Amino acid sequence: MNEVLSWDMKDNSSATLQIDHPLSSRPATGLWWGLVGVAAFSFTLPFTRVAVAGLSPLFIGSGRAVVATVLAAFALALTRQRLPRGVQWARVAVVAGGVVVGFPLLTSFALTSVPASHGAVVIALLPAATATMAVIRGHERPPRTFWIITGTGAVAAFGFAAAQSGGTGDLQLADLLLFGAVVSAAIGYAEGGLLARELGSWQTVSWALVLASPLMVAIAAFSVASQPPSATPMQWAAFAYLGVVSMFFGFFAWYRGLAIGPMAQISQIQLVQPVLSIGWAALILGEDLSWATIIGGTAVILCAGLAVRSRPSAARATAGNIAEVKDNAKDDTVTVKQPG
Repeated sequence: MNEVLSWDMKDNSSATLQIDHPLSSRPATGLWWGLVGVAAFSFTLPFTRVAVAGLSPLFIGSGRAVVATVLAAFALALTRQRLPRGVQWARVAVVAGGVVVGFPLLTSFALTSVPASHGAVVIALLPAATATMAVIRGHERPPRTFWIITGTGAVAAFGFAAAQSGGTGDLQLADLLLFGAVVSAAIGYAEGGLLARELGSWQTVSWALVLASPLMVAIAAFSVASQPPSATPMQWAAFAYLGVVSMFFGFFAWYRGLAIGPMAQISQIQLVQPVLSIGWAALILGEDLSWATIIGGTAVILCAGLAVRSRPSAARATAGNIAEVKDNAKDDTVTVKQPG
């Protein structure tokens, strides 16, 4: 693990010049990192549904963050990372509010009353929300084609997921919670993707976990005191996945993909997530997998691929210039101090 963390620390050191631009001129690099992150996150809704059958949603939402914080603190201490500076702490707080506090708690409560496939219907809106936040916060200006493909993909994802779950019907409290989770995650993803270019991918989520830890420990302690947890081995295993992978290791890949960018395009890989989530729900929870789901899933994946390929030429040129600066720095054997 130390080797992995050291490699990532090196690649996200001050040698990247802490620039507010994508880190690589190779679009496929960010694509593959994003796919790994999405694959990890795709189990979140099904495993949350498994966990809430035996554990309280308050304990799941807060406890998974506590588990991830232990890993984050260990990783930060092991690699002796420097503390965020100045306004970076405020940006870390934004990330923490979105992906450490908001999304886990809201989805945990929502999935006590709706199935995982229903949750995937609303969460399918996350790519468009993240792209919107990326445009606002990251000052990215994707072409009109990007938005057309994005809209088509979002409609395809919503349509097939709604058909699989029987439709959303009237707006319920669970739907409002899921919409809130989408907004929270979109803000956290967009800000985290930018901050990862300065602090590093895993460092960003680690500091967010540490910053939110007093609140999440307090909530978890209150939950345990009011309703002592009691669950089956399968439910505990699902909870462990949420804490170790969904809340920690998944963000290694996801924030690195967003940092490589362009953020608006990489965010569209999330269109694949509802397809995978419903597939896992079929295998884990026994939900039916129809031909409509297979066809809809194919359409969503196709739209995600087209959206990623619609990367604007200006972004390619900017990333290429940055890569050239980094290559020249290597050729000139400039020594740059690593963080910490």
